[in-house]
Amino acid sequence: MVNESLATYLNDHLAGSVVALELLEHLAAEQTEAPRGRILETLRADIMADRETLEALMAQLAITPSRPRQATAWLVEKFSELKLRLDDLAGNALHQIEGLEAVALGIDGKIALWNALAAVRDDIPELGRLDYPRLLQRAGEQREVIEKLRLDAARAAFTSTV
Repeated sequence: MVNESLATYLNDHLAGSVVALELLEHLAAEQTEAPRGRILETLRADIMADRETLEALMAQLAITPSRPRQATAWLVEKFSELKLRLDDLAGNALHQIEGLEAVALGIDGKIALWNALAAVRDDIPELGRLDYPRLLQRAGEQREVIEKLRLDAARAAFTSTV
């Protein structure tokens, strides 16, 4: 029997991935520059792979994904998208920077997830099966990509005279 706190924690991170994936889909679709769009699509695929790792772990632990949490996360993303659009009706760089910052926070949360699970892996055998160095490295690389895009968006948003 898995600790209820662990089940809640993993479900919260699974729900968080819904927000990140939806935001990245919107951000990539808005890109007029093909290289930036491809970078965001690649990042989304990497985050999807991390989500699949989390889903597989939850299955090994016999933790059922929480549909209400995932539905709530989907709604949160839709409200976030609405807020971003209202802040930047022209769809300029402000929308991008705020969306990228939200994704960055999610990646920071994922790093915290992998570190927390690594800290207790000796106590829960299923947790010992994950390749934490690889997961943390990939999350760090994702964070670096987001940071570069975020700073580019900041330059565009804050130095534009329009």
